[in-house]
Amino acid sequence: MVRTSVGIGRIHATLIAAALAATVVAGPAPAWQPAPGQRATAAALPIAVFGSDERVPVPAKYKDVQEKIGLFFNLRRRTVCTAFCVAPDVIATAGHCLLGTAGERPARFADFWFARHFDVAREQSRIAGHANGTAAQHMLVGSTSLSVRPPIDATKDWALVRLARPACSKGVLPVRILPIEQILSEAVAQHVFQIAYHRDYMHWKLAYSRPCGVAKSFEGAGWKQIERDFAEPEALILHTCDTGGASSGSPMLLDAPDGPEVIGINVGTYEQSKVLMQDGQVKKRLKADTIANTAVASAAFAGRLEALRQANILATSAQLRELQGLLRQRQLYSGPLDGNYGAALKTSIEAYEKAEGMNPTGLATLALLQRLGGGTTVERTKEPKGKARRGRT
Repeated sequence: MVRTSVGIGRIHATLIAAALAATVVAGPAPAWQPAPGQRATAAALPIAVFGSDERVPVPAKYKDVQEKIGLFFNLRRRTVCTAFCVAPDVIATAGHCLLGTAGERPARFADFWFARHFDVAREQSRIAGHANGTAAQHMLVGSTSLSVRPPIDATKDWALVRLARPACSKGVLPVRILPIEQILSEAVAQHVFQIAYHRDYMHWKLAYSRPCGVAKSFEGAGWKQIERDFAEPEALILHTCDTGGASSGSPMLLDAPDGPEVIGINVGTYEQSKVLMQDGQVKKRLKADTIANTAVASAAFAGRLEALRQANILATSAQLRELQGLLRQRQLYSGPLDGNYGAALKTSIEAYEKAEGMNPTGLATLALLQRLGGGTTVERTKEPKGKARRGRT
């Protein structure tokens, strides 16, 4: 019996199969360079090209955009993705570039680096909190356990990450929320495109994917099928921009009158494959058919961006213990009062935010601590004599 299966068969993170050459340069950040001539396995280099390959060098008109995009890589985990600047010290990328997918072993956040305009500037930074183990407090993600099988979590495959230093010194890409019907219309008008790093394209130079199509229905999958295959498909952008490994996390861009605007984050490829079944067991997998590339629309993450931009994250164990205790008093937290930020504390913060009608972020902030009635003693110890101090959100 032949059965069809679907999934995000290829996510666009690149697995570096050979060792990375690393050296130390002036300043706190190391420079790195993939070893010349290194190769990765075919599975590690997903390429989804529709028709002829239309990836070309970035046109001069988008020179400023190049300054706001970089590589997001992990030397220990050997992964490379694209990320882009959304605040002086905040980047956006695909969630799986940071956390992997369901069943994968989590990466150490201290091993990640962002290198803006990698082939020219290489302005680099690590994740905020990497030095003291608090990096998890400086990021927002759509999901901590992404499913790549139906219902596929592509629309939760996003991450916002605060950097240890403001590496986005050349500006940021504005994020715009558009309804999917307007995105479809803009694509018809040739206004939707992508700029990304691709492992198979030149040597870590940004590539421009010419204006590409966006649709809600394809020959191999109609909208009803897509609704079955994806969780929250209304936040999904199915597009035909040409992609390669390392393009996960790259911006889907709208060519607007005042310059390019981010309307989504590229995350993977939607595939259908047939398998031969016998007695309920898969006997053979046939070649997969590529339906489209997938991106999560900015509506899924834009509302969280301002919260992370403004957040004054709790920096001490004493503050976190106080927060845990206050949430426990409200019967929202049942974990240990250990001063550590983990999944249980994040979930309890989100529960409180939802109960209070707030946009749930799970961020452990000074504003939250003070809202719960705490933080006074901790803050007083930091006030200089003779001056009043106001906490910022």
